[in-house]
Amino acid sequence: MTMKDIEQLLANNKAWAEDVEKDMPGFFRKLENQHKPKFLWIGCSDSRVPADQLVGVMPGEVFVHRNISNQVINTDINLMCVLQYAIDFLRVKHIIVCGHYNCGGIEAVLENQTSGLLDHWLENVKDLMERNGTPGLDEMCELNVRLQVRNLALNTIVRRAWSQGHPLFLHGWIYSVSNGLLRDLGVSRNGLENQTEKHKQP
Repeated sequence: MTMKDIEQLLANNKAWAEDVEKDMPGFFRKLENQHKPKFLWIGCSDSRVPADQLVGVMPGEVFVHRNISNQVINTDINLMCVLQYAIDFLRVKHIIVCGHYNCGGIEAVLENQTSGLLDHWLENVKDLMERNGTPGLDEMCELNVRLQVRNLALNTIVRRAWSQGHPLFLHGWIYSVSNGLLRDLGVSRNGLENQTEKHKQP
């Protein structure tokens, strides 16, 4: 077993930190004392979908939560803690649910290849597939994002923030690994009674 790959990661980190400090002197000292991101990103754990790089921002600008197939499950204590902290303490203004085409988790559901904990984790996706017949993989990935935005809109932490007048916007995006581009799916919401939706609900 070799440690060269790990050593390379550490070397890459050192070079990156030096480059950032050279381009923006004092960046890390400033970052150390300031954590005020405007965005919470709920994305897939897929290694090809790095949140801050996709939107061209530096560390400190996006608060990130990732899981298999970007699920918003209101009994997921991990996500609920992230959501509460982002809204109540960081006072984020936007929550972005970002899926991606060719998602392995979604594909596994379509091909009935899930098992164990993954089978339980993706129950929402299975229900979504049953309600929509047999959509293709890309369509299913989009439908999944729409469903998770809807789940967020029904979440008690989000609803409480809206009832208290917190200016909180929800967005559903999807990313194409093949060309590096994000697409807004047109399901943004800024309150239970004030929402825009260009496409059908899942």
